Amino acid sequence: MTDTELKGFLNLYGRYMSEKSTKRAIDWDKIQQPDESMLKPYDELEAAAADASGEGELLKKLAVLKLNGGLGTSMGCTGPKSVIEVRNDSTFLDLIVQQIEHINKKYEGADVPLLLMNSFNTDAETAKIIQKYQDTNVTITTFQQSRFPRIDKDTLEPLPLSHQGYQLSDWYPPGHGDVFESVFNSGLVDTLLAQGKEYLFVSNVDNLGATVDTKILRMLQETECEYCMELTDKTRADIKGGTIISYDGKVSLLEVAQVPKQYLEQFKSIKKFKVFNTNNIWLNLRAIKRVMQTTGLELDIIVNNKAVGDKKVVQLETAIGAAISYFKNACGVNVPRSRFLPVKSTSDLMLIQSNMFTLKSGSLVKNPAREFATTPVVKLGDEFKKVSAYLSRFGSIPDVLELDHLTVSGDVSFGADVVLKGTVIIVVNTGSKVMIPRGSILENQVITGDLHITSH
Repeated sequence: MTDTELKGFLNLYGRYMSEKSTKRAIDWDKIQQPDESMLKPYDELEAAAADASGEGELLKKLAVLKLNGGLGTSMGCTGPKSVIEVRNDSTFLDLIVQQIEHINKKYEGADVPLLLMNSFNTDAETAKIIQKYQDTNVTITTFQQSRFPRIDKDTLEPLPLSHQGYQLSDWYPPGHGDVFESVFNSGLVDTLLAQGKEYLFVSNVDNLGATVDTKILRMLQETECEYCMELTDKTRADIKGGTIISYDGKVSLLEVAQVPKQYLEQFKSIKKFKVFNTNNIWLNLRAIKRVMQTTGLELDIIVNNKAVGDKKVVQLETAIGAAISYFKNACGVNVPRSRFLPVKSTSDLMLIQSNMFTLKSGSLVKNPAREFATTPVVKLGDEFKKVSAYLSRFGSIPDVLELDHLTVSGDVSFGADVVLKGTVIIVVNTGSKVMIPRGSILENQVITGDLHITSH
């Protein structure tokens, strides 16, 4: 570990040990709904400028940072998640570079740089991958976030227990809350400020809806907001997402882990807590420097229990959203759902690859032929979990423009040119198989049992 990593880990570990016995629970009675200064409707934000030159001047002050520490293992892929192909043979990274290159070409002198915060899992491979972007109009800089030792759950001792040998499984990246320490300690904050940059837009690399938005950028400049979190309307599928609250008159983030058990159902409902955090965060670079040089950040600790082989371990992590209370004039913006299009599973990937969206300059644009404001709910079973298996089960991605809900469970395959409408549920028992033939139109149908139809 470097000296800064060791200092950061000891601080987190020390707080964890202390809080195990002394941490006070959140006072539920002090939680209030955020007022209009804390949570702004996106539709009420003013456009950046009537002419392109106004937008260009704003964009000269911006840098984009993508959180690129994750692997694609949960979807059966090796290497960084950002190199999974999502549309027309293009990866997450390909599309992100296309988005920023489009901005830099459209607005002369904008020169928006791309920063990639890698973990030790993704750093070496990402360095190789980005060489293919050398001829683009995008300056790409990579830096590595901290690497902390896992903790033995039984003894509470950090791993490894000896200096003999090196096991990758003893270590972990401590969550995206580490972005503040890592970007500051890397010297990139000073570098960006010297280049005339004032704002940093941070988002997950797998959220293709997180594009540069000059309406939000203008709001930051005009209100001197140092930290802006994008939130979007909650649905019943978003019960775990953190939400913005007013606590003791100050804007804060409430995560599900902080909620006392007796209030969990209230937190999950969409009546009291109507929005959730998308993890699209806008930051003032000078404010990051001030906070890191003065008070520092003591973000709420997320205790992540894991099993490594037969050993139970604990990972101490932090989240970027918890930093909102450290910045002046911090606020949230209630953005459209189109700015939150994460790909956490092949169910998400199916939607991104479908005719629900088209591509424009690397950005996903919702198909105007879709008559409903919402996107369909897609739930694919374990047989579709790995990308290779998922791809093998579709002759082509179905037409979903009129789909509301799709659930698929069991050994199911789809022929090409299938159309899905309304609610479609396909449940197949173990040992049975369903093959949906080419050109089928399924509307408000439930299919169960063993069905194998061949087209002729």
